[in-house]
Amino acid sequence: MCKDCGCDHSDRRAHRHADGTMHAHDHGLATRTVTIEQRVLAVNDELAAQNRAWLRQRGIVALNLISSPGTGKTLLLEKTMELLKARIGCAVITGDQQTDNDKVRIARTGVPVEQIETHNACHLDAARIAEVLPRVVRPETRLLFIENVGNLVCPAAFDLGENFKVALLSSTEGEDKPVKYPVLFTSAEIVVLTKMDLVPHLEWDLAACRRAIQSIHPGVFVFEVSAKTGVGLDAWCDYLLRLVG
Repeated sequence: MCKDCGCDHSDRRAHRHADGTMHAHDHGLATRTVTIEQRVLAVNDELAAQNRAWLRQRGIVALNLISSPGTGKTLLLEKTMELLKARIGCAVITGDQQTDNDKVRIARTGVPVEQIETHNACHLDAARIAEVLPRVVRPETRLLFIENVGNLVCPAAFDLGENFKVALLSSTEGEDKPVKYPVLFTSAEIVVLTKMDLVPHLEWDLAACRRAIQSIHPGVFVFEVSAKTGVGLDAWCDYLLRLVG
């Protein structure tokens, strides 16, 4: 029986009702789609576990930074590298569909960085990370930052072998983003609110944003920073140093 209309045509892709309307069935297609997705994620998870083991053997803590485009991931990384590079070995992998613009920016800090161009893909995956790990990691590396492609959906589903997912949300976005995209904000161990210097100039409710985050993930670590002015960066960097121990 068709679950949509109750008629007994579950084995057919489409049929015509008595009133002349057509009704399409994609039961088989949906089943195959779910199966393929499960297989893709299973293969990715296996490779992610290998990445995680590779990093653990070298004493490296990896963070996967996920946000919408324009949230300020790259600027935050630039300022973070400037503050940390003299205190601990860092490396960066940055992902975009095209260009190496972010790599060029981060390279100016003197920290090892590799760019991954995903082209049609909207997220990084464990296989792509595995390819560049040996090129970007140095003997002194203890913190690895992975700047994912700007997207709140797909990157949240793909484990890269990181220790922590970091969700970023800027003051130029809606306060209810955590409620709209719960998968990311539930799985992220750290949330960073960016562009806090703009709050006085926006109709943006910081308290409402905080409530939305805590309603999705009670007790999650939240940092409020401005990479432009430096507000909150010391606390952010001290926390990163504690992660390494």
